[in-house]
Amino acid sequence: MKEIGGYLELDRYNGSIFHEGAVALNCGRNCLAYLIKTKKIKKLYLPYFCCDSVAQPCRKYGVEIERYHIDVDFRPMFPKVLETDEWLYIVNFYGQINNDEVKAWKKQFGRVILDNAQAYFQKPVDGVDTIYTCRKFFGVADGAFMYTQDRPEGLERDESFNRMRFVLGRFERTAGEFYKESADNNEFFTNEPVKLMSKLTDNFLRGIDYSAVEKRRTENFSYLHKRLRDKNKLHLTIPTGAYMYPFYCENGAMVRKSLQTKKIFIPILWPDVLDICKPDTLEYDHAMNILPLPVDQRYKIEDMEYIAKLLWESSEENND
Repeated sequence: MKEIGGYLELDRYNGSIFHEGAVALNCGRNCLAYLIKTKKIKKLYLPYFCCDSVAQPCRKYGVEIERYHIDVDFRPMFPKVLETDEWLYIVNFYGQINNDEVKAWKKQFGRVILDNAQAYFQKPVDGVDTIYTCRKFFGVADGAFMYTQDRPEGLERDESFNRMRFVLGRFERTAGEFYKESADNNEFFTNEPVKLMSKLTDNFLRGIDYSAVEKRRTENFSYLHKRLRDKNKLHLTIPTGAYMYPFYCENGAMVRKSLQTKKIFIPILWPDVLDICKPDTLEYDHAMNILPLPVDQRYKIEDMEYIAKLLWESSEENND
């Protein structure tokens, strides 16, 4: 029987979701797990420059993994021809890969999966299985979208109310108080089965002004690029609705620590790379020395100027 009356719950939002019509699942790695099962993938080529969350579903479902290198501009260096049941997994690092390149790789290799976890606002290419994640762009505890021909049936729906405390807590307090809960939430999905996106996350996503978010992220990235590009060793394009601004400096590890003392927290996005790659590889160098600077919708141009100022100061301190 339907409940009527009682206390009020969270209001329901009626806006559109940016990826309306895509398959909505509980996390990005389970989008890959779903593709592994439906496409009957036996072997997957992954970049060395990649987090372990991508490799986890491969190990879970017995998929053979072979690694490949990327070049200095984040493009795959993959000279092979795919055999039957083999797929190429391409990561759109910092949204630097455009759809014309994706179309060319699709034509060349055929069986391609595109990871757009860092390119939420980039539209998918027809016929290319494409994965997006919500947690890198919005304050939610779960959620991912996938474009594929196969539509799931009979999946259980996730519930995320028990995992929202770190999101709600940071809204009223500091990130440090809830950091462990945030990290625990990331680990939660290691063994979580493929499920539909939770109703709570779906509701939150319907309350977002996507145009404003996209505009703010693009403007912030553009400003940092204008301020920093002369000393940034990466050759970058300005993506729409950027994820983060990647600033490369040779003493990046030291600058990261210096910025932390000034309460600017810059992550190492791919810590697993430091374990599987040798220190003389490009991937190791990128993981250690690229500083992913925040450009998200929480911040304005004056915040970008503040970041740039402290970055210059930290760089000079560590060059002395």
